[in-house]
Amino acid sequence: MIHITNGYVIDPKTEFEGYRDILIKDERVAVMAERGTPLTELLQRAGVSGKGSMSGQKPDMQEWKERAEAAEHIDAAGQIIAPGLVDVHVHFRDPGFTYKEDIESGAAAAAKGGFTSVVLMANTKPPVDNAETLSYVLDKGRETGLHIHTCANVTVGMKGQEIVDMEALSQAGAAGFTDDGVPILDERVLREAFRRAAKLHKPVSLHEEEPARITNNGIHAGKAAAHYGIGGSPREAEICMVERDIRLALEEGADVSIQHISTKEAVELVRQAKKKSAHIWAEATPHHFTLTEEAAIVHGTLAKMNPPLREESDREAIIRGLKDGTIDMIATDHAPHSEEEKAKPITEAPSGIIGLETALSLGIRELVAPGHLTMMELLDKMSRAPASLYHLNAGHLAENGPADLVIFDKDAVWRVEKDGFASKAVNSPFIGEEMPGVVTWTICGGKIKYHRERQGD
Repeated sequence: MIHITNGYVIDPKTEFEGYRDILIKDERVAVMAERGTPLTELLQRAGVSGKGSMSGQKPDMQEWKERAEAAEHIDAAGQIIAPGLVDVHVHFRDPGFTYKEDIESGAAAAAKGGFTSVVLMANTKPPVDNAETLSYVLDKGRETGLHIHTCANVTVGMKGQEIVDMEALSQAGAAGFTDDGVPILDERVLREAFRRAAKLHKPVSLHEEEPARITNNGIHAGKAAAHYGIGGSPREAEICMVERDIRLALEEGADVSIQHISTKEAVELVRQAKKKSAHIWAEATPHHFTLTEEAAIVHGTLAKMNPPLREESDREAIIRGLKDGTIDMIATDHAPHSEEEKAKPITEAPSGIIGLETALSLGIRELVAPGHLTMMELLDKMSRAPASLYHLNAGHLAENGPADLVIFDKDAVWRVEKDGFASKAVNSPFIGEEMPGVVTWTICGGKIKYHRERQGD
C-alpha cells in the first residue's frame, strides 16, 4: 500500500482540484479523502483487513497502527498529484533498432517524464503488420510495469498498397493503426482503411507530408533551408495531405488523428472539420509549440524533425489551437537516434528528437506560465484526451480508478543535462536549458516506477 499526503490533486476528467490524501491498495486508488484524514480511517474505508478479521473480529487499534506503519508514505506537500501522463505517439525502436532505444529504456524515459501509458508507433523492423511482432512488443511492454500499448500498421510493410488484417490485429491488442513516418498516398487504400477502422472503433493516426513536394525533409523550406542552401520541406506538403485525409475521414466516419501538426493552415483545416464531426482529432508536439525554424539554424540536426519546425506564425497558431480545443492532445513523437547518426550532415542525418523527459516541463513553461492554458487544461491534453482517443483506461484520478499517477513540483527547476536522460538517446535541442516542473514520483499499477528526491529533501 502507498499513502500519499498533502498533495494538490488535479483530475481533468472530473475537473476536480483540491487537497486530498490518497491510499493506494493493490492496483487501484482505494480512497481519496480530505487532507489530514488519519491513515487508520483510510485503511478502514478501504476495507483493509487485519488478523482479527480471520475470526470475524474487527482489528484492534494496535493492529490498525501496525498496518499504517507498514504502508509506504509519500509526503506530496507543495506538489501536484495528477493522473499518469499519456503519450500516444512514441518510438521505442524495438524490434530492429534497439541501438537507438528499446522498450525497457523507453519505458524508463517515460516514467522519468511522468508518463504511465504510451502508445508506440509501428515503424519498427520488422514492422508491426503481423500478430507475431505485435505480441512481441506487448509482451515485452508488460515486463516494464508501465502500460505499453502499440499501434499496428495500416498497410503491409508500410508500402501503402495492401491493408493489413486489421480485424485480427485489433483482436490481438492493437490500440490503433498507423504507418507513421510514411504517408499513405493511395486514396483508395486509405478510404478502405478508414471504413474498416471505423467498424473496429479504432483510430487511424496519420503522418501528413506529401513526399513529392519535399526536396529535403526535416528542414522548413524558408529561412532554415536557405541557411543550409537546400530546398527543404514546404508547408504545402502538410496542408494538401491534411485536407485530403480530413475529407476522407468525414466521408467514412473514422476517428483520425492528425499527427504532429506544424502549419497554421492545417490547424485551421482541423478547426473547421471539428465543426462537422467529433471524429477529427489532432496532436501537437512540445517542440512545435516551443520552437521555430530558427532552432534548426542554431542546433542543426538536433532540431531536424518531420514535419519540420516552421515559422513563428505557425507556432502561435498551434498554441491558439491548443487553447480553443482545435488541437486535442500533446504528444511527444519521442524519436531516439544515435549520436553518430545525428552527427551526419543536415541532409543525411535522420529526423526526430527525444521528448518524453522534457514534455511536461515545456508544457508548463510555454503554455501554463504565459497563461495560454491552465494547469488543468495542460494535464487534460497530456492525459485524459489522448486516453479518450485510444479508449485507454487512463487519464483520470478517482476512487476505484487505476493507481496510475504522477507527482510533480511545478515550481522546482531542473537543468537538462546530456548525461541525465533515462533514454538511450540524447538527441534533444533543449540540452543545457533550465526548465520548471520536476517529476518526483511516477506510480503505475500501484507500484513506484520512478522517484526523484527534491532539492532540500
